[in-house]
Order: sequence, then structure tokens, then C-alpha cells
Amino acid sequence: MAVRAVVVEADGGSRGNPGPAGYGAVVRDPETGEVLAERSESIGTATNNVAEYRGLIAGLEAAAELGAAEVEARMDSKLVVEQMCGRWQIKHPGLRPLAAQAAGLVSRFTAVRFTWVPRERNRHADALANAAMDAAASGVAPGAPAPDVREAAVVRATGTDPATTPASWEPRPTEEATRLILVRHGETERTVQKRYSGRSDVPLTERGRAQARATAARVAALAPSVAAVVSSPLSRCTATAEAVAAQVGNPPVRTDDDLIECDFGVWEGHTFAEVRERWPAELDAWLASTRVAPPRGESFVTVAERTGRAVDRLRSAYPGETVVVVSHVSPIKLVLRDALAAGDAFLHRLYLDTAGISVLDLYPDGGVAVRSVNDTSHLTDV
Repeated sequence: MAVRAVVVEADGGSRGNPGPAGYGAVVRDPETGEVLAERSESIGTATNNVAEYRGLIAGLEAAAELGAAEVEARMDSKLVVEQMCGRWQIKHPGLRPLAAQAAGLVSRFTAVRFTWVPRERNRHADALANAAMDAAASGVAPGAPAPDVREAAVVRATGTDPATTPASWEPRPTEEATRLILVRHGETERTVQKRYSGRSDVPLTERGRAQARATAARVAALAPSVAAVVSSPLSRCTATAEAVAAQVGNPPVRTDDDLIECDFGVWEGHTFAEVRERWPAELDAWLASTRVAPPRGESFVTVAERTGRAVDRLRSAYPGETVVVVSHVSPIKLVLRDALAAGDAFLHRLYLDTAGISVLDLYPDGGVAVRSVNDTSHLTDV
């Protein structure tokens, strides 16, 4: 019987990238969560991205077979989601035919929406993909369904199989990553007073300038070669960025408006306690959803969209190089949330100090490795 709308959860991977590969896909009823269909196959030797695309294609094919008109495709592969949404270019020639095949399937539905989800919210498809990879590694012929798929899915999704090797422990590709050294600006009067400081151009304090110098020395020690220093246009960031640039060979400081702090609207300049007292309902709604903005302000969803654009540009412009990014607490938290595949609660649990340093590597295949978060070892004497 045909269904109006379905959720497709898809994943794929390989043991070695490239290596023995497989994919998994699940089709669910969006209201009840009932599993309507499963697909899982070993595909021989392939890369993670090829396997991920194959999982998406299998899921869309299954949804079409069920007669679905609307599909929400959920994947923990940011690369596939962004490429299917048209926000990232498909540079690898091996992926273009697969993306075209997926796009052809998309055209068969009334509506298709692609959603990135953290790996922990894609466990069923991940488990099916792992079962298929196991099958490929054990010599099952490409195209053959993975044996005992449902049992493997239960074991892996519940985490009860100690032999499972999480994808995060797989070897990284041999291509050089683009390294982003994320720096929060130095101290200002508003950070000392714990007041919301969004678009106001608040300067560094004397201690903030000392923090910037200490941070510059730390960055120089971390990165012998820096291709660029990119900053939010607000002066507390550009002053920090200029101090860093002076220590790493004086590359010109380039500003990017997409790295500016969240617009806190009418809350600007107020403390959390003041906001709680004057706008309690609005604050509760904001804390509950990243789609909600402060009155006359900007939501975290909007901030994430523009910081994502900034990161994409840096990945494209500086392949295999190191870039220092000087920004604010909200943009840096959102970049780290996405890099760590964390949920929205992460934003309210992570503390980032002024002049703290975080480091992440962005690989050409879309992989991400977070090396450090909020390093403040350089600030002990400031």
C-alpha cells in the first residue's frame, strides 16, 4: 500500500577508505517510527563517500517502491547532504555519477528534504552499513545482501558488540587536511561583566590585549606555517587577529562578515539574569530551540548557516593548509558542534574562554577531526 511520506535513514562506510565497503538504509513511517523497509549490501572495495551515496540511492529506491510522495532523507554524512542540497561542489569525479543517480530519484518524488543528523541518531542505518562492511571484509561478493543484517543492526545499535570498530577510529585519508585554528577574541568589558555582546563593537581591555599577545605566541608554536588569518569584522576580533598575524609571518588579516557574533537583539548589553527577569518566556523559548531568535535578533540556526558558509569557503580556498579563524563564542561553538556531530544541547554546555584556542582538521572527503577544544594553557600568566 502506498504511503504519503517517509523518512529515509542512510549510511555507508569502508574499512580503510578505500577498503571493504557497504551501505545500509532504513525507511520509516515519520509518525510511528515503524520500519517499512531495509536495504543493506556489501559493495566490494570503495571509499566512505561512495558507500554513503550508495546507501542514499538504496533508501530512495526503497521509498519509491513504497509509493512515497514525500521523503526526508537523514544522513550523518555532511558531505552527501551538502552536495545533494547544492551547497557544496562535487569535485571528486567518482561521486558525480552517483549524485546524478540520486538526483534522478529525487525528481520522482513531490518533495525531498535532506537533513544532517549526528551519528548517534543514525544508528540503525549505521549498523546495517557495518554489517555490510563486515560481509565485504569476509569475502561476500559485491552486491550480495549482508548476512544476518537485522541481528547485526540490533547488536550494533545497542552498542553490545565489543568487536565493533567505530568509524571515528578508522584511518584518515592520506590527503592533507585543511587545519582551522579557531580563536575566540580577547577579553572586553562586557565579557568581564558577563553581558550579551553581539554586534556592538566593544574593544579589548588591557588584559584582553595581553591575552591576544599570549594567544599569538601559542598559535605560532602550534602552526609553523599559516596560510591566512581570517577574522570577524568587529574590532575585538581584528585586534586579536592582528596580534596573531604579527607572530606568524604577517599575512594580511582578512575579515569575513559570516564570522560575526550572533545578533542578540534587545538583549544586547544585558546580563543573563536581567534577560531572565525581563524576557522570561522569550528566554525559555530561545534556550529550547536553535530556531528561535531573541527579540529583534538572530537565531542560532541562522548563525550556523553563515558560519557553515565561511568554513566551506576556507576548506575550498586553502586545501591542505592552516588557517587561523578569529571569531566569537557563538560562531565557534556552532562550528565545533557540527564538527563533533553533537546535538543542540552542546551549545549551552560548552564553555569557551576569551582567547581560548580550538583546532580542527577538515579532510577532502568531508571527514573532520577535532584536535583540541578551548586550550587556555597559554593564559596562565595573563
